[in-house]
Amino acid sequence: MSTFYLAVDIGASSGRHMLAHMEGGKMVLEEIYRFENGMDRVDGKLLWNTERLFTEIKNGLKKAKDLGKVPVSMGIDTWAVDYVLLDGEDKVLGDTFGYRDHRTDGMDEEVYRLIPVEDLYARTGIQKQIFNTVYQLMAVKMQTPGLLDQAEAMLMLPDYFHYLLTGVKMQEYTNATSTQLVNAVTGDWDYELIDRLGYPRKIFLPISMPGTVVGHFTKEIAEEIGYDCEVVLPATHDTGSAIMALPTVSDDTLYISSGTWSLMGVENKAAVCTPEAQARNFTNEGGYDHRFRFLKNIMGLWMIQQVRHELNDAYSFAQLCDMAEAEKDFPSRVDVNDVCFLSPASMQGAIRDYLKASGQREPENIGQMATVIYQSLAESYAATVKEIEELTGKHYEAINIVGGGSKAMYLNILTASKCGRKVIAGPGEGTAIGNLMAQMIHAGVYKDLKDARQNVAESFDIFTVE
Repeated sequence: MSTFYLAVDIGASSGRHMLAHMEGGKMVLEEIYRFENGMDRVDGKLLWNTERLFTEIKNGLKKAKDLGKVPVSMGIDTWAVDYVLLDGEDKVLGDTFGYRDHRTDGMDEEVYRLIPVEDLYARTGIQKQIFNTVYQLMAVKMQTPGLLDQAEAMLMLPDYFHYLLTGVKMQEYTNATSTQLVNAVTGDWDYELIDRLGYPRKIFLPISMPGTVVGHFTKEIAEEIGYDCEVVLPATHDTGSAIMALPTVSDDTLYISSGTWSLMGVENKAAVCTPEAQARNFTNEGGYDHRFRFLKNIMGLWMIQQVRHELNDAYSFAQLCDMAEAEKDFPSRVDVNDVCFLSPASMQGAIRDYLKASGQREPENIGQMATVIYQSLAESYAATVKEIEELTGKHYEAINIVGGGSKAMYLNILTASKCGRKVIAGPGEGTAIGNLMAQMIHAGVYKDLKDARQNVAESFDIFTVE
């Protein structure tokens, strides 16, 4: 009889429930449930529907029972920075905003009135992104201050869903670091910083590491789902889970966690909080076992995803890649990290406006639009490789791409060509695998992270592009 573990992996556009068990010494994955996700535009605001998401979480848990594959443990990972505020009765205060909402516009300057940007980076090691929780909370303070006055707790979204399942409020480390409010040296909330910003200390709960047991389902949840289950913290920041699943961690290998975002960097034992790293907008996100992901956030596949949606999903990604290749000599390029591409009304319009403003040719067909995106993304990777090598003083022979974007072979080939590096692609389900690894290390299936990573290399298809 197999022992099953369940990862609930929720991304910005979809979520899925992935079961794992060991067979012949290898991890075997099975997707048992999938659902759509996305921010809802409500009265001009971009919001997450947490009630709908929690219903989908429970639906997937019920599916495991229907299949006769009840897990012994489960854990949830999501994207970073977004959160809920809870009042004294554990009710959600206000709206649950999505990170692409524009309420944080100008909030960086409000934060820097209280702490210089250089000091903020030196303390936290986290790059400036206007949607970081530190700026979201400043928007609450400036726009709806009564909510902070009423708040008794802040939970990042996966921790909120864990709370709904167990009744236990627990704040996980990797996602906590994305707030830009955790000290890079102590690994704990920077309470002096929190005081300077005027945020209430009491809402920041003690931080727990991946592998910590949250608890079991409440009686009500167990009755609704049809079974009880232990909830174990994964690296709840999806990138933290994805990087756990790297099969080729070595001193000469970079990584890209590739999906809606591309996170490119290296794994370190200590944060790099130098002025040079800040100037190049690198971040030090917390990882499993207090590791640091020294990386740069790159816009990723978001741009081509949005263009595809604007074309009513009439073309597959494979077709868009073929059309891009046919127009590979089209010369125009964009800076994929420009803020204009974060949440435009029209991605195609934003690309055309950028090219026009920079004196470049505008695309005349879909293939040219696609090649602008893919070529620009690969060139951004190449520029980031050079930056990492300059900041670390090391040369890197290979790039390991994990996550859904590792299946985009056209982009893998472009990346190898533009970067002049070997590309190792896989595993494609990196985030779910990393989530499961944390649970299975806790359960004793693996001795430690090194043992688990070795098993990932043996369990899943990994492709190489020279």
